[in-house]
Amino acid sequence: MYRIRTYNQIASVGLKRFPVGEYEVNADLQQPDAILLRSHKLQTEQIEDSVRAVARAGAGTNNVPLQYCTEQGIVVFNTPGANANAVKELVLCGLLLGSRGVLPGIHFATGLQEGMDNVALSARLEQEKKRFRGSELHGKTIGIIGLGAIGSLVAEAAIALGMEVLGHDPKLSVDAAWRLPNQVRKIENLSALFANSDYISLHLPALDATRGIINQAAVAAMKPGCCLLNFSRDEIVDVEAIRSGLDSGPLRMYISDFPRNELLGRSDVILMPHIGASTAEAEENCAIMAAEQLKEFLESGTIRNSVNFPHLQLDRIPDAPPHTRLAITNRNVPGMLGEVTSLLAEHDLNVLDMINKSREDIAYSLIDLDTRPDDGVIREIGTRDNIIKVKLL
Repeated sequence: MYRIRTYNQIASVGLKRFPVGEYEVNADLQQPDAILLRSHKLQTEQIEDSVRAVARAGAGTNNVPLQYCTEQGIVVFNTPGANANAVKELVLCGLLLGSRGVLPGIHFATGLQEGMDNVALSARLEQEKKRFRGSELHGKTIGIIGLGAIGSLVAEAAIALGMEVLGHDPKLSVDAAWRLPNQVRKIENLSALFANSDYISLHLPALDATRGIINQAAVAAMKPGCCLLNFSRDEIVDVEAIRSGLDSGPLRMYISDFPRNELLGRSDVILMPHIGASTAEAEENCAIMAAEQLKEFLESGTIRNSVNFPHLQLDRIPDAPPHTRLAITNRNVPGMLGEVTSLLAEHDLNVLDMINKSREDIAYSLIDLDTRPDDGVIREIGTRDNIIKVKLL
């Protein structure tokens, strides 16, 4: 019986992926095998020794103590792309709000005096509507920084709107490159993207390399009249640089899903309450993806979409004996795999198939044996230097 502790309200369609009778899933479990959460700020003291994995039903994992999990050999999953369409649609909304006088026009219309007859109302509207004139997106240039699941969808939608698209992503993966429309002009120099974009949309994770990437120098390099959209992460933008850019140029408008007190009440700022992924569809997609990834990992050791472990999959040998797969996590030092296989050989355990991959300081192996090792062998492997976790699947 696998045990999953949940935090937050996880969409039921995702929880149903765990078969009844094989999984116990609730918020009050002790000694769980895994943790499934959304936005809950997970503390290290909430992670018991039994935990082998943490799955975040969403793209960001800044609410998970990542370094601690890595040190303990705990795999941390996220769900990249599951909420991409929801965020893309809100970015499009932001583009339209940033190009037309929609919000001030609505505020004006809803504030008109009740009881005004329609003739007078029409005359008033004709008199005032020029205040809310905007510009069209067609023919404008958008610079997209980060061309992953969301950024590539925004690029595709912008092209459909008739916009020119510049893209920047120094760590563009092969899969992301295949998804990217060929009309996107890839720009290596960020300053060139800033200088040539009427709109800039950010789609970056919050990493040491990206925190504060939009700073005073970046804002100063932007095209006069630029509109900056941030539906990615609050930490990647220096709020003082934004305020300065709005006050004295070149920024015309800032649109963000991350309200900051310093920007409240400004007419050149549109703030939304972190609703980029707040759709029923996105929540369901994230829950399903997170549940499937946990299920695969717990049952077969497969790792997909981990933010701290390598991607790894070893197909089961047909008709393989049960409980003959070892999952081993160790520090990424030379000779570890050879040490483990030598120990198995000493106990007359034959290796049928295996795979080993590493990511930075962590290495992970799946080893299929022809017979089930006894508990003593597993304990012996676990006592070796640099071995972090050993599990028989």
